Amino acid sequence: MDKLMQDANRFVSDMVEGLVLAHPDFYEKVEGVNVVKRKDGVSGKVGLVSGGGSGHEPAHAGFIGEGMLSAAVCGEVFTSPTPDMVLEGIKAADGGKGVLLVVKNYAGDVMNFDMAKELAEMEGIEVDTVVVNDDIAIKKESDRRGVAGTVFVHKVAGAAAQEGRSLSEVKAVAEKVISRVRSMGMALSPCYMPESGKPGFELHPDEMEIGIGIHGEKGVERKAIAPVEDIVRELVDRLTNEVTDKKIALMLNGMGGTPISELYLTYKYVHEQLIAKGYDIVRPYVGNYMTSLEMHGFSLTLLPVDDEILGLLDAPTKAIGFHS
Repeated sequence: MDKLMQDANRFVSDMVEGLVLAHPDFYEKVEGVNVVKRKDGVSGKVGLVSGGGSGHEPAHAGFIGEGMLSAAVCGEVFTSPTPDMVLEGIKAADGGKGVLLVVKNYAGDVMNFDMAKELAEMEGIEVDTVVVNDDIAIKKESDRRGVAGTVFVHKVAGAAAQEGRSLSEVKAVAEKVISRVRSMGMALSPCYMPESGKPGFELHPDEMEIGIGIHGEKGVERKAIAPVEDIVRELVDRLTNEVTDKKIALMLNGMGGTPISELYLTYKYVHEQLIAKGYDIVRPYVGNYMTSLEMHGFSLTLLPVDDEILGLLDAPTKAIGFHS
């Protein structure tokens, strides 16, 4: 990828410009900052803003659109956007009914989004926040990272906002998803940072990382590579220890460098093992939703559902990055 870049320092700005040029009917870029917003706006409804460091595409800008996000704030690769950037995202998403910030649980993101919230409130915009922490690789719940489960929060909260629910109601359904959703990932190879060209961690060809993050972090455990059925079993066993409700939406998320063929191959074993454990997979999602540049790996996300969550998952969206 580094051979395609004119200037590594322009990686994010060039990407954002290209995204908007490729989808001119859907997106607009906020002048002077790497913030993307819905071209049609969100007048009279709650606005939804997310973002963070870039490198997770299609997250977060790919989830902008009717029925999902109103704006996305695109920090440098794996780097939290500044409070001023987030403030511009809030302003872009403000339709007069308040703005909900969907933040992944990383210290920099939480701090900078909170500062932006205070700045926006000083300008008379009503803002509230939810923090996603779905990564069970971290034992302490308060330290758990926000990973692919964030996409389910975008979808459900975005559909609720599209229905015309109030800010408090949109926040409530977002928190309902956050309280239920759980994820865990693995990697067969690291990703390479655009500016340095160096890998996020070193991994031998016969090794794999279990419990990786989405910012190029190594996992919480390193093991010898095993057959995919065994890898799936380890992740499924860990997830089902925490997710005991059996009616679920399931996301098999690629980390950016995994061929779709491998994701479907993997899904076969995920499906078989969950069914054998008595789970009812009512909504399966397979593809790249929350990536880590070109990392070769995948994550699993389980979301117990009820009629309300199912209805919001099934609601239409024009976001280009979300597909079932």
